[in-house]
Amino acid sequence: MKKFPVILDLETKYTFRDFNQPNKLGVSVVSIYDYQRNNFFSFLERDIDKIFSFLENASYIIGFNIKEFDLKVLQGYYPGKVDNFSVFDLLEDIKKIVGKRLSLNDLLIATLNKKKSGHGLQAIEYFKKREWEKLIQYCQDDVKLTKELFEYGAKNKEVYYLNEKGKVRIKVDWEKYLLADNNQDLPLTLPF
Repeated sequence: MKKFPVILDLETKYTFRDFNQPNKLGVSVVSIYDYQRNNFFSFLERDIDKIFSFLENASYIIGFNIKEFDLKVLQGYYPGKVDNFSVFDLLEDIKKIVGKRLSLNDLLIATLNKKKSGHGLQAIEYFKKREWEKLIQYCQDDVKLTKELFEYGAKNKEVYYLNEKGKVRIKVDWEKYLLADNNQDLPLTLPF
């Protein structure tokens, strides 16, 4: 069966001020865009086990800073090793090319003339206030923007950021992650 990528983002219940280990931050919501179903899905913490079948069956899990953050947070819930997933991290790739970290917002503004709807601390406030619809919408918005940036880079083979001199082009090779089937079979750890 052909595999397709998913775009992933999650929000946490706590900050690094509360816990210094990502797997202790707790997931408030996780959202994905599933290319196979051409749809967005979001799961609150109580339903987080439903996300794992999407991740285990994806050709690639794509996101922004997901290797150093999102997947390490998910490891607190996943009974297998998240390191086994095939992952493409946009931030990691950009950092290799330009030699420094750039924010998602900086890339969105320069490339798409768009910006994030807020910041992660707002998501924690939504969680504390039990504003589930706002929390889900915030996370899905981040997935949508990450998806748009990724697809722009895959199609145009470049993205942009701004510096003191203006717009700077970053040449990227992302199309292969969108089209690749990646027939790697992941040993399933859950009974699906």
